Amino acid sequence: MPRVIGITGGIASGKSTVLRLFGELGATTLSADDLAREVLAKGTEGYAEAVARFGESIVRPDGEIDRSALGAIVFSDESARQALNDITHPRIIAAMQRHIDGFRSSPPKPDSVLAVEIPLLIECGLEGIVDEVLLVVAEPETQVRRLTSRSSLTRQEALSRLAAQMPIDRKIEHADRVIHNEGSLEDLADIVRVVWDEILLL
Repeated sequence: MPRVIGITGGIASGKSTVLRLFGELGATTLSADDLAREVLAKGTEGYAEAVARFGESIVRPDGEIDRSALGAIVFSDESARQALNDITHPRIIAAMQRHIDGFRSSPPKPDSVLAVEIPLLIECGLEGIVDEVLLVVAEPETQVRRLTSRSSLTRQEALSRLAAQMPIDRKIEHADRVIHNEGSLEDLADIVRVVWDEILLL
């Protein structure tokens, strides 16, 4: 039976890496972040609404939206973050539902797995569109270290982004599985491989 696994978790918890590892094991993969880029691409309705709401300061010289500039705005202002969510979420969810419906109606194989990375899966109440919620978690200090090392964010900016998210304890209540990502990439790959084998046995 084909299955849809929703991968979620806090910022810098390792969601994208888990998605990639699932893909390497044979899953079809889909990322909400990729869909978010599509709905804010130059020439789309989402792009026009975002620029109208946040101004030309979020536009790069090539005309596309500067995600870093937009992120700096919305992570420091809750009303701005909600405004962006109002613009993007309905479009992202609709696109995601189309992908999932297409997979369910015509899976590559009878036992195929679609792994979907959805950062706000729980916050948006999307548990019902997937068969299983897989939550990736990391300690806050680990998240801060990853954020500051991979971007130009300061420690305070990283902490602000963590503070803007749903507490992990509340997310755990909605999860079918929890992956703790504190070790090496090899450690994470081993954990994902075990989870993959368990999913295939369902």
